[in-house]
Amino acid sequence: MKKITKQFLIAFLFFLMFASILSFITLPAERPAAVNVTTLLAQIDEEKIESITVRENQLDITLVGGAKQVLEKESSESLSTLLKNYNVNPDKLKKIAIDVKSESGVKFWAVAILPFLIPFLFIFGFFWFMMRQAQGANNKAMSFGQSRAREFNPNKKLKITFNDVAGVKEAKKELVEVVDFLKNPKKFLALGAKIPKGVLLLGAPGTGKTLLAKAVAGEANVPFFSISGSEFVEMFVGVGASRVRDLFNKAKKNAPCIVFIDEIDAVGRQRGAGLGGSHDEREQTLNQILVEMDGFDPRTNVIIMAATNRPDVLDSALLRPGRFDRRVTLDMPDINDREEILKVHSKEKPLAKNISLRKVAERTPGFSGADLSNLLNEAAILAALENKKEVSEYHILHSIDKVLLGPERRSYILNEKEKEITAYHEAGHALVAHELPHTDPVSKISIVARGSAAGFTLKLPTEDRRLHSRSEFLEDLAVMLAGQVAERIVFNEVTTGAQSDLRQATTLAKKLITEYGMSEKMGLRTFGEREELIFLGKEIHEQRDYSEKTAEEIDKEIHRLTDEAAVLAEKIIKEKRRYLDKIVIALKAKETIETDEFNALFADKE
Repeated sequence: MKKITKQFLIAFLFFLMFASILSFITLPAERPAAVNVTTLLAQIDEEKIESITVRENQLDITLVGGAKQVLEKESSESLSTLLKNYNVNPDKLKKIAIDVKSESGVKFWAVAILPFLIPFLFIFGFFWFMMRQAQGANNKAMSFGQSRAREFNPNKKLKITFNDVAGVKEAKKELVEVVDFLKNPKKFLALGAKIPKGVLLLGAPGTGKTLLAKAVAGEANVPFFSISGSEFVEMFVGVGASRVRDLFNKAKKNAPCIVFIDEIDAVGRQRGAGLGGSHDEREQTLNQILVEMDGFDPRTNVIIMAATNRPDVLDSALLRPGRFDRRVTLDMPDINDREEILKVHSKEKPLAKNISLRKVAERTPGFSGADLSNLLNEAAILAALENKKEVSEYHILHSIDKVLLGPERRSYILNEKEKEITAYHEAGHALVAHELPHTDPVSKISIVARGSAAGFTLKLPTEDRRLHSRSEFLEDLAVMLAGQVAERIVFNEVTTGAQSDLRQATTLAKKLITEYGMSEKMGLRTFGEREELIFLGKEIHEQRDYSEKTAEEIDKEIHRLTDEAAVLAEKIIKEKRRYLDKIVIALKAKETIETDEFNALFADKE
């Protein structure tokens, strides 16, 4: 409505401006005095008139002094006839310059027709504008069901290839076949092989699923249509299915090409498990995707790629052979992969010569490719804020802590008592972790607040491990509880600082019993089956497959594991109390201790 009002005001102002210009053209600045025939005859007799200009029924009279006059005569009577009828002296007429001018066509149109034509044009323009607006609304309504996929045509500047994707060797090997299908389809069709219709990329968030799909399009040098699963679904029934049809029609017209559907679990969840009725828009969209994939001509060189981190909730019809039958899994990168990923993302960043990307990879276990990219970006931002020309090791290590725990909160100032309690709490974690053989080595201790934590103890594994033993978990329980145990030993009091530690310890103890089968008392089985409402998309219920008596035994077992872990931590802290005090003194002096400084505190022991 605002846009229509604005355009209407602009048109109205333009009309006023045009009318004003026209009035200046047609109307003289000074209106000459009107006289009658008697006055004209007297002025001719007195020889006061210099010239007379005849304009149809109007006489423009110029006096000897330069004054202007005008006289209206009868349109059917000429000037000569008028003067002859009044017996004007011909000798005196010879002294007057008489000029006869006819009306020009331009002025005729401007003066006679435009005053009637302009309002008509204005009204016509107004109705044309309103009809155009209505037509635009109809076009928008008709385009509501069109696909909103974004098309990327590979070019030299923005082209992404497998060289830009590091750390997913097995996935790239699997997708090389897809690239070959797109480049040389006749080679496969000649042998009766069908081009794969769907490729499903599975992996945790940030592992590079979208980037890998773009790399396939870049390697094959074909157009790439990208759309999110949530963009299909609207509140109106049938819109999602219409957009699916439009997307597949675009793909067929641009073949060979790749259609990439990100987060396909938004529309590809299991049917019949939701709260919607028979006209559930999500199910209608999924049905249309299934139909379109079945209707593909085997010779049509179009490949549908989709990504999700929840393959367990996808509909079985979507995963059957002939649809998304090729599944490529992207794992979290190991240390070698992380180093390669860091090399890719550091190409355009000026790193200091003494930086070891291998060392950075060692300190970032569990980081995905997106995390590593964000890490280097945070380091570059920090270096720019300090007006540095290179990214140093300090900037990268500082950014690791920021990505893991959040930014420093220097404004969160602890008083001396709270600072001492925090120091002993973190020292307890670090001491117990150092003394137990199956725990990860301590990498950093700090009593500077980050995120919601007043301090932190960072432990990093020396190598990537996928299997963990019961001994590791039990010792991790002792490390988690060591902070509160140290508080109780030193101050004979506990604080709320161990809230997160207790929650993590309880969760780990419960998993040991109910999921990992690592409780000797409860036996080799799991307890509880988690159910999920597909429509809501989150876990809201855990079905018990055990009795109340068993639940009571599980609670007792959780208490036993946490109590034994606390006893183990207490024993270590009491025996190594002097090292605990040394760690606290160093923390209060420097606030942050790195690996080398921490290990140096135990030099006399070694």
